[in-house]
Amino acid sequence: MNINSNETEALLSFAEEMASLGYRYAAHPVNLPADSGNTAFFRTPMAAEDHCLVGANDIDHFKSVPIDSLITGLTTVMQSGIDLYSNEKLDLTEFVRLAGENKELQENNLNTNIMNETNLKYLKDQLKYTGFGETFDTELKENMLKGDKDFKIMHTGIMNNGVPNKDAVTVELNFKKSDQTDMYFFNSYHVNLQKEENKPALEQTFYINNDGTSITLKEAYNLMEGRSVNKDLKTKEGESYNSWLKFDFKQTDNSGNFKISHYHQNYGYDLEASLEKHSIKELNTPKYKEDLMNSLKKGNLQSVTFVVGGVESKMFVEANPQFKTLNVYDGNLQRINHRESKEEKKSEGEKTSEKQSEAAEENSEAPSANKPKKRKQQSNSV
Repeated sequence: MNINSNETEALLSFAEEMASLGYRYAAHPVNLPADSGNTAFFRTPMAAEDHCLVGANDIDHFKSVPIDSLITGLTTVMQSGIDLYSNEKLDLTEFVRLAGENKELQENNLNTNIMNETNLKYLKDQLKYTGFGETFDTELKENMLKGDKDFKIMHTGIMNNGVPNKDAVTVELNFKKSDQTDMYFFNSYHVNLQKEENKPALEQTFYINNDGTSITLKEAYNLMEGRSVNKDLKTKEGESYNSWLKFDFKQTDNSGNFKISHYHQNYGYDLEASLEKHSIKELNTPKYKEDLMNSLKKGNLQSVTFVVGGVESKMFVEANPQFKTLNVYDGNLQRINHRESKEEKKSEGEKTSEKQSEAAEENSEAPSANKPKKRKQQSNSV
């Protein structure tokens, strides 16, 4: 059905009026542009078809359409924003089809944009809570817009644990697009740790879990340093459990990753009890004690204050769940063996015992107000 754009409004008004009167079909010329003067309306499809047969001539013939379809097409033209005062000839059927495709495309783009923004936020949150901060927004957007099947982002930095060093870390963040949707996922990150003493670099790939149990970058560094990390994990069945993790540097899997030893909650390691075997000043303050334990659970080498014989000294400690103890280092990071670390507790115990003995002796020499006095025996003279 052809129309002239400047006839759209008049024909639409006429069709709406006829529809309100109960007419359901319209017959329009096929070769000439339809307008309010050459379009007829009928109540039944048979009447419309009869008009098409009778009205045919050498110049043109007619075709019938449902009046609702005609009104919808004319309304689409009115709402399209084209110049209705021009004398442009329009194929109404084709115009409606193209308008529908354009609308669908716009909706798809809108949905894609919404999905991309949701996906971007999801990836940003994953990076943030895995310890990579909020510095990759631009790179994420650029790579997602390219639409590649997968992409990588590189991250480099100097890692330390409150101790001056130059441990260089290079991290390769791996992202992959879903096979079913356009959503991207943060699948894993590969760490290359180069120690300052120029030892061979250590490498390990850490995989991202969607249940909040992923190993963070700092935890990954601590594991690669040989320390232990405490994590709440989940079984394949989704059941939660707690475990200490530690790398077994003597064994690797087929991918070259170090195998991880697990010391489960039933293994019997009590971090708090291990700490309390030492005279650590921070244990006397609940908040400091809580912070200390949380730091050790993350695998950190934590600075503490030892108090021996009333003298304070800076030490470093780390959790050792494998042997159910605590590793202690002096201020120069020299390991203090287990026997030496016990001496400070023993020394404190001896001093306490001595003070208690001295106090007991003093108390034994002083007369007690509650102690009954012995009566003198009287001798009877005969």
